[in-house]
Amino acid sequence: MKAICVDDERLLMEDAVSMLKSLNVFDEVTGFVRSDEALNYLDKGQADLALLDIDMPDMNGLELAMSIKNRCPDTAIIFLTGYSEYAVEAFSVHASGYLLKPVSLDKLKLDVEYALSGKIRTASDHITVKTFGNFDVYVDGNPINFKMSKCKEMLAYLIDKQGTGVSRAEIFSVMWEDRLYDRKMQKQLDVYLRSLRESLKDYGIEDIFEMQKGSLRVRPENFTCDAYLFFSGDSDAVNSYRGEYMNAYSWASMTESMMYWKVMDKK
Repeated sequence: MKAICVDDERLLMEDAVSMLKSLNVFDEVTGFVRSDEALNYLDKGQADLALLDIDMPDMNGLELAMSIKNRCPDTAIIFLTGYSEYAVEAFSVHASGYLLKPVSLDKLKLDVEYALSGKIRTASDHITVKTFGNFDVYVDGNPINFKMSKCKEMLAYLIDKQGTGVSRAEIFSVMWEDRLYDRKMQKQLDVYLRSLRESLKDYGIEDIFEMQKGSLRVRPENFTCDAYLFFSGDSDAVNSYRGEYMNAYSWASMTESMMYWKVMDKK
């Protein structure tokens, strides 16, 4: 795993790099004092985590975070700042963590563990679905690799529907907003559906998905999902939610909004 730290104050940046290295999670941690240097680095490769100061000249941490997400949607963001008034803005750019300086190693460790939970977690259930942050499916703690990204998104959308049946036309309109659902695209959709079913079968979990008379759905009773636990009122799921839900998919914003208001209602 790789991480970057960006802080215009060199000593603070070097301290942050040192703390991340001490966690023994990352194979490589690189520090920058300029936002453009960090973006140039990401143009050549990926980072699993970006630890960003907010109050920086030229491009502040919030703007930098949005640029990073445009390049690398899967990069988790943790903000470091000496000012609490940025919290709401940080929430809006899907930050996985928000820490006030000076930062203790214990607090940083907790936020890093949360931000990377989909990559370092060990699942206790046979099939678990992670929707907080980025979307992933795990079998005995190991992530499923999908042959096509559209197949993964298709399953994500069905999980978002929580077991409700979805027509082929509906799922097509969500995933290919501007395309005409003609015969050619119907055949293309069949290719993706076949690939999705094959991937699930390869991992022995084909029973989480079903098709009946043109209707597609997941079977929630056959897996554990953090979002489903959240909406059921499970305290652990509610407490672990940090404002992020299926970050890679724009259509997930409605459910994310519902989660936000559910959290606000409890305060």
